[in-house]
Amino acid sequence: MDFTFSEEQQAAAEAARGVFADVAPDTVPSPALTAGAVAEGYDRPLWARLAETGLTGLLLAPEHGGAGLDPVALCLVLRESAKVPARVPLLETSAAAAAVQAFGAAEPKAALLAGVARGGTVLTVATHGRTGHDPAERAVTARRDGTDWLLDGAQTAVPWAHDADLTLVPATDRNGGIVLALVPRDHPGTALAEQISTTGERLGELRLEAARLPAARVIDAEGAWEWLRELLLTGTCALALGLGERVLRRTADYTSAREQFGHPLATFQAVAVQAADRYVDLRATEATLWQAAWRIGSEAAAQRPLPAAADVAVAKIWAAEGVRRVVQTAQHLHGGFGADVEYPLHRYHAWAKHLELSLGPASAHEEALGDLLAAHPLG
Repeated sequence: MDFTFSEEQQAAAEAARGVFADVAPDTVPSPALTAGAVAEGYDRPLWARLAETGLTGLLLAPEHGGAGLDPVALCLVLRESAKVPARVPLLETSAAAAAVQAFGAAEPKAALLAGVARGGTVLTVATHGRTGHDPAERAVTARRDGTDWLLDGAQTAVPWAHDADLTLVPATDRNGGIVLALVPRDHPGTALAEQISTTGERLGELRLEAARLPAARVIDAEGAWEWLRELLLTGTCALALGLGERVLRRTADYTSAREQFGHPLATFQAVAVQAADRYVDLRATEATLWQAAWRIGSEAAAQRPLPAAADVAVAKIWAAEGVRRVVQTAQHLHGGFGADVEYPLHRYHAWAKHLELSLGPASAHEEALGDLLAAHPLG
């Protein structure tokens, strides 16, 4: 069996490396040094370059101006973006657009997806607090009103909410199912308040009060939320992998150059063992990531005994625990520099904590994995 990436996937990764090579990762200040957000919005020049390279429409079909690639290709690009780390809504826009393409109504689909592929339309997803397995998660509710839908409730910590043209909001209907509503920015019945993430990014608290949407703007398809959530989780794992790899590389460079007792720190056994352990963490994160990305993007993989959600849970467990251990070890091996908020490592640590907890920490996915194994015994 051939486990290598396809030519198209490798080309996407190579294009991403070219685009992100021009980004200076240390120019954005640590969130500890700014009174508010580190910036008002996403990096628009970088987003334009991604669009010119065709990377904003990776998952979209050629008929919509996209590349027609799979989640593996997207994860390869996200991995490169996190090494900077790039301040662009690539994961949220790609995942939301893919959900619209797979499950959305035909009426608004063509124009919306064409805009995403060109980079002119930015999407985001309001998923904070939704681990996906608790039916009591009712931050936003949706109910039918004739041919329309009415949405009520609030979602906090919505990424890029002040810049996105549309926010894809999971909402619980009266039957306990979850629909996905495409809510335009500044839509009647909505209000947006500013929040600041621990990463220093500007987030939004989205409040909805009898916000009316036509049926064409609401995805009421079985399995749509679960599929979107798995794609978002897998993309988050790719971001964690890329960030962890860059942090470990920085640590290796530092310990190779820094000397103590006349020898580089990297030559001390205690330092080498810790670095080796973190390398193992990253390789395990990578292996489980590609397994999850393949499962959610392959029809053949759907025939396996356990659902794709099990592989996604395993990937998120390794990504959450792995990226946390990598940045902790990096701070330890950097000594006093690791605690200095003016040193770039502090910003990576803030992003790592954000990725660790996004869509649920490792403990939540361990519990979910146990439930899946109980429901699908392999013996």
